[in-house]
Amino acid sequence: MLEHGGKLKQAAKKYNIPESEWLDLSTGINPNGWTVPTIPENIWQRLPEQDEHFINTAKNYYAAQSLLPVAGSQAAIQALPKLRPHCRVSVLTPCYAEHAHAWKQASHHVTAVNEKEIDKAISTSNVLVLANPNNPTGKLFHKETLLSWHQQLAMKGGWLIVDEAFMDTTPEYSLANKTGLPGLIILRSIGKFFGLAGIRTGFVLAEQELLNLLAEQLGPWAVNGPALYATQRALQDINWQQETRHRLENDSQRLLLLLEKNNLVVTAGTSLFQWIVTEQAREIHESLAQQGILTRLFEEPASLRFGLPGNSSEWKRLEIALLKIKDQVLA
Repeated sequence: MLEHGGKLKQAAKKYNIPESEWLDLSTGINPNGWTVPTIPENIWQRLPEQDEHFINTAKNYYAAQSLLPVAGSQAAIQALPKLRPHCRVSVLTPCYAEHAHAWKQASHHVTAVNEKEIDKAISTSNVLVLANPNNPTGKLFHKETLLSWHQQLAMKGGWLIVDEAFMDTTPEYSLANKTGLPGLIILRSIGKFFGLAGIRTGFVLAEQELLNLLAEQLGPWAVNGPALYATQRALQDINWQQETRHRLENDSQRLLLLLEKNNLVVTAGTSLFQWIVTEQAREIHESLAQQGILTRLFEEPASLRFGLPGNSSEWKRLEIALLKIKDQVLA
């Protein structure tokens, strides 16, 4: 399987530091997520049911015409390639690596394209896959650009798949309200903004005919009952959402300033992470890991992604560790 952030058990073993003593900044997940209430006992005892109220709550939050709850957007990433005959797929690079991997596993012809190559790639592609904002580059694509690409693909029966896992803090860039259009597929996640990665809930926003095919592929009870219960209430908590957007924007700016204060020039970022392209990425990653701080290391391009600390002691710990790197690694 591919490498991802959040592998604390593996890091604890490698560096001989107890799991409880790590500061995990490797995932880009909100460290102060929505607080899950007590789950009623009967939820655990019944098979999960997605009632109309749950679906309407999600449609209202995303401003979407039609959607399908799934066991995290990863479930959809793996299933969508099975719904098309073998075709030519362009996938943005760098990007969340599971996209290209899933299409290759399903024996499609996959081409990695950078941002500047997309316009040219559209003419020879049946499917274009990208993330908005992108992970790890933080690139935000404008609606007009995406809709132009979608129109070119849709004219030949193609798909535009947009992974909006990090979109919740910038909803004005979302195409969620356009998902009645044929061939437009949006993936959303509860894990990042709401900080609920463990419940494995996500949504596919698309035209209903495609969602029906995807539901058949995934089978019954795709999302467990406790996850449905928590997700519905999180999506309804408007005050928390507004406060959290403001806090994450401030914390992200604070992280950027802290990194650059210690000679780590930020390349790009979002409200949930900052990304640094540097030839010293591995050396910095290793030095931080030896101090019990886990970052996300990328090989191509050589770079690091920093998530947000969750409290004052974690911010102080990162500050001390970065000062040490500034003196010993970047001097």
